[in-house]
Amino acid sequence: MTLEMTLDTPTGRFAIREEDGAIVRAEWREGGVDTSDLLEEAAQQIAAYYAGELTEFDLPLHVRGSDFQRAVCDVMSAIPLGETLTYGDISKKLGVPAQAVGQACGGNPIPLIIPCHRVLGAQGLGGFSGTGGVETKVWLLKHEGAGGLLI
Repeated sequence: MTLEMTLDTPTGRFAIREEDGAIVRAEWREGGVDTSDLLEEAAQQIAAYYAGELTEFDLPLHVRGSDFQRAVCDVMSAIPLGETLTYGDISKKLGVPAQAVGQACGGNPIPLIIPCHRVLGAQGLGGFSGTGGVETKVWLLKHEGAGGLLI
């Protein structure tokens, strides 16, 4: 069964989707109005994140995609709040080209909760596939205290 809830956040409307007891998708857009214990918990954690009260999400996630996509998502999930890595850092950890890491970051199905916004290019911000693009990425990094590197 698929359930989806839409939240209002400081960076726009945000839809989170649950299937089989795990969060499988999140994206900046208008979504459903369903509710469940897991979606309510996710909504509370997201609100706490935006309020500056949560530093790490603790939700069951299921990343659909290749083993490589899941590996990149695992590395991104381990980046602490307020810190960043580059695509090159992740490519070295996984032994793959940085361009492939960039594509996997862009394909992250659960942004914000899996913090792809904490991954930067070697010479700058890099991209961001969420609504609002790089402006949303900058907002999130500043919110997390990583904004000093952007000024």
